[in-house]
Amino acid sequence: MGKKHSPFYRIVVADSHSKRDGKYIEEIGIYNPLRKEETRLSLERASYWIERGAKPTETVARLMKSWERRTYESEGLDRNDGKGAG
Repeated sequence: MGKKHSPFYRIVVADSHSKRDGKYIEEIGIYNPLRKEETRLSLERASYWIERGAKPTETVARLMKSWERRTYESEGLDRNDGKGAG
């Protein structure tokens, strides 16, 4: 996807034996490294697949962390609510 000098990626769940550009199980987001506001990721679906044994790439794991942080900040929540020690 994308055009010359304009990278654009789909974040997908794929079988490890599939070709890189081959069939995938589910598209869970998009990533545009040049325009961060266009990045979308379904944390719910990503968590679902990780619970079932999927392993995110380093880039997707980093995106999930930043997306989670951005979601908490936009909702005005503290990430540690209800998870405090004690």
